[in-house]
Amino acid sequence: MNTQQQDNEKLSDLYLTDKQACYNLLFAQLSSLIENETYPIANLANASALLNLTLPDINWVGFYLLKNKELVLGPFQGKPACIRIPVGKGVCGTAVAQAKSQLVPDVHAFPGHIACDSASNSEIVIPIIAGDRIVGVLDIDSPEFNRFDQTDLKGLEEVARILADGCNWDEII
Repeated sequence: MNTQQQDNEKLSDLYLTDKQACYNLLFAQLSSLIENETYPIANLANASALLNLTLPDINWVGFYLLKNKELVLGPFQGKPACIRIPVGKGVCGTAVAQAKSQLVPDVHAFPGHIACDSASNSEIVIPIIAGDRIVGVLDIDSPEFNRFDQTDLKGLEEVARILADGCNWDEII
């Protein structure tokens, strides 16, 4: 096992004992990963891998990018996913339409939920806002009900902010 794998195992273990400390370390790792890179696709790919290695009990983590009033699948970790989601549809489209994070304890109770993976039971979606425009969303699914809480919400909003500030979104939008 290499040092990076050991660090990621420690980070996921820390999540279970001190979630906020885990997020603080995750912020530092993510900032370091994107420090000398502004290309969004590369940074989102590394961010999805880092989140997948860090967060326990998730079955999908990735990004959708806003293009022509719909969300288009970007870098992710997990099973194949829905490719396009109209703004206002599902949890991801609702996050964009409302320009607001969505913490959904039971996706089956969410009106208009789009089921890309029938194993998903809860979801959190964070808009990525660069300047004054939404450029995409961070989407994470879990097979557990009530998987995400306010600490996750705040932590993942900070992840989205780091990515919003660290990428040159004009390269892909």
